[in-house]
Amino acid sequence: MSPEYIRVPDEMLVGGKWRQADGPTTQVLNPATGQVLQTVSQSSADDVDEAVARGAEAANDPAWRDLLPHQRARYLHAIADAIDAGAERLATLQTFNTGKTLHETRGLVASAAATFRYFAAVLETSDEAMTTSRGDYCTWVKHEAIGVVGAIAPWNSPVASDAQKIAPALAAGNAVILKPAEWTPLVSLALARLIMDAGLPAGLLSVLPGRGSVVGDAIVRHPGVGKVSFTGGTSTGRGIAHLAAEKLMPVSLELGGKSPTVVLEDADIDQAVAGVMYGIFSSSGQSCIAGSRLFVAESIYDDFLDRLVECTRALPVGDGFDSASRVGPLVHPKHRDGVAAYVDLAREEGGRIRCGGSAPDDPELADGSYYLPTIIDGLPNDARVCQEEIFGPVLVVLPFRDEDDLVAQANDSVYGLAAGVWTRDYRRALRLADRIEAGNVWINTYKVFSISTPFGGVKESGLGTEKGREGIAAYSRVKSVYLGMSAEPNPWAGVPRA
Repeated sequence: MSPEYIRVPDEMLVGGKWRQADGPTTQVLNPATGQVLQTVSQSSADDVDEAVARGAEAANDPAWRDLLPHQRARYLHAIADAIDAGAERLATLQTFNTGKTLHETRGLVASAAATFRYFAAVLETSDEAMTTSRGDYCTWVKHEAIGVVGAIAPWNSPVASDAQKIAPALAAGNAVILKPAEWTPLVSLALARLIMDAGLPAGLLSVLPGRGSVVGDAIVRHPGVGKVSFTGGTSTGRGIAHLAAEKLMPVSLELGGKSPTVVLEDADIDQAVAGVMYGIFSSSGQSCIAGSRLFVAESIYDDFLDRLVECTRALPVGDGFDSASRVGPLVHPKHRDGVAAYVDLAREEGGRIRCGGSAPDDPELADGSYYLPTIIDGLPNDARVCQEEIFGPVLVVLPFRDEDDLVAQANDSVYGLAAGVWTRDYRRALRLADRIEAGNVWINTYKVFSISTPFGGVKESGLGTEKGREGIAAYSRVKSVYLGMSAEPNPWAGVPRA
């Protein structure tokens, strides 16, 4: 493969103009080999100032501001077509930069294109509605653009996450400043070139690579930024919420998770084993909604766990470009070391490592950031590895006695992002879906998504939602308009009609 095929120019996009940043450089690694793909210059707080100024000008330009919804939809359709045309390069870039399998990154790129098409369709079919009159007047609600919004994206699925922020923000009429994750900026920069080549008016998109403590902080603090959407860790999200509170600025926060997956005694065992494995070990466990806590009914616990361990040991671990691979490397050596430290902690806490628990011993994988799919049991639900997000291919397994015991353990978490239930009893499944505290519940499936369905978490898993028709509303301001219908002067003023 030609190096130029995956090389991205070392330039940031500032208000529709490409130029090199003058900050320090970041080495972008290939996690499968540990080799440096390229270096990327970091943006600065001054670049944020420029991006905000240009974004505000572009968002207020009548050529964009006064477009009707179906006219803005044309830009989103054009962007979706551009993503489709550049899909293979985007997928290849993401596999090189994140380690995900090529099969998965192709799916993520297709999802990004579908996201732009969905929000274009929402614009084509959006209707303003009059509210019920309660007097001698008519009332209706308008959704207006906020102006300039900040989008701070994660490293685990950059192209799909970027699209889920950029598309609805543009659909609502805003300008967007995107800060990609420091470890994975290449796909975001390549996506931005496709978006600009598709004809988006200059100034409506900026992409500023750099450190969260510099670029992300400047975006959140900037008085010209009217909303921030962040996907990432809960501690960072909490800091953003504090800063936003000082500005009285709305935020959308999609944060961490420690999602419970439940296998009831009547579950289809083959289906449950496959679903549990996919829920935690796909993406090498680097997913906020990973089913990282498994609760199994006591009556089937030993047999189910033995089957799960046997199948997990057979999962192929390898380079994302190997079509046989199911589990690729973790995104960065530092992250792999953090995952390994949690497994060591589980050993110290008395956990049993049923499989995995180390890097693979294959010498061909020795230079990459690989970690074997790991299953741990023998720990109580209050152990740290059962409570803290590991964000890697590590599953903790616990038994439960009855439904009340299950719900108590499942809800004993600061997180509430997702949950899964495996059973043939749909009444019981729906009852558990109601009782488990989570923003998303899968029944006899896991980790499937629909752009038309809102996504968000409760408790320390976040605030607000992405996706769905509500996704555009989240990037809008609501204005209520009252039109008086009476021809008579207000009697309070005592003004006689002439």
